[in-house]
Amino acid sequence: MIKIDSHHHFWDPDRATYPWMTDDLAPIRRRFGPADLRPLIDGMRISRTILVQPRSRTNETEEFIATAAAERFIAGVVGWVDLTDPAVADEIARLRAAPGGDRLVGIRHQVQDEPDPEWLARPDVRRGLAAVASAGLAYDLLVRPRELSAAFDAAAALPDLRFVVDHIGKPRIAAAEMEPWAGRIRSMAELPNVACKLSGLVTEAAWGSWTTVDLHPYVDAVLDAFGPERLMFGSDWPVCLLAASYDRVVSADRELLAALSADERARIFGVTAMEVYGLDVG
Repeated sequence: MIKIDSHHHFWDPDRATYPWMTDDLAPIRRRFGPADLRPLIDGMRISRTILVQPRSRTNETEEFIATAAAERFIAGVVGWVDLTDPAVADEIARLRAAPGGDRLVGIRHQVQDEPDPEWLARPDVRRGLAAVASAGLAYDLLVRPRELSAAFDAAAALPDLRFVVDHIGKPRIAAAEMEPWAGRIRSMAELPNVACKLSGLVTEAAWGSWTTVDLHPYVDAVLDAFGPERLMFGSDWPVCLLAASYDRVVSADRELLAALSADERARIFGVTAMEVYGLDVG
C-alpha cells in the first residue's frame, strides 16, 4: 500500500519573507527542505508526499514544481496563483508548461489571513476558482471556522471543482470548542466535491500538553461527516514541530484511526489523496 503525506511545506527564511512567521514561531524559522524530510518519511514508511505553498508567490510555485520533478517522493505540488488576476488561466497554463509542471495538482491561497471573511465570495475570486476547475486542478481551502460559510458557498457554486479543507478547518482544539466549527464542517461534508485533510491538529491543540484524548472528538466529527473515503492524512510538517515530532504526528493519527478497517485506513493514508489530486505514483 502506498502511503501519502498529503500536506507538508518547505521554506527558507534566508531567501524569502513569510509574513505569517511571527515571533511565536521562532522554533521553525529556519530552512526546511527535501533532505530534512526524506529520513522522516522513510522512518514512518511513507513513500509519497504533497508539497504545499507557504507563500503567495508564483516564483515559489515554479521552484516547487522543479523540486518535485527532481525528488521522486514528491508526488504533487499545491501551488499559488493570484485568483483575482484576469489572466489567471494563462498563468496556470504557463506553470503547467514549466519544468515539473505535471506535478502541479492544486492551488491554495491563505484565505484565513484575508481581512474579509467573505473573500471567497468575491466575483474575481470565483472567476479564478473556475479557472482552477477548468485546468483540472484541486483547490485547497486554508480557512478557519470564520471562513467556512463562505467556503461552503464557493464549493456549492462550483460543483466541478474539487475542494480540500486543510487542517479540518482549524477548530479551536486548545479551547475544547466544538461549535461553530462542527456544524459548519458538517455542512461542507454535505457537498460531494469537498474532501478534508486530517492535518494540523496538534498545532490547534495545546502545544506542550496535548494528547490524543484532546484530538479524538474532532477526528470523530470529521470521520462521521466525510467518512474515510473523503479524508486524507497530512503531517503539516514542519509547522507540526511546534507541538510534536513528525513521527509523533503520524503515530497519533494511526492511534486515532486504529478502530477503522484496513481498507478505511488505506484510504486515509493514501487512496483519497491519489483520487482527489490525480496523483501518478507509479
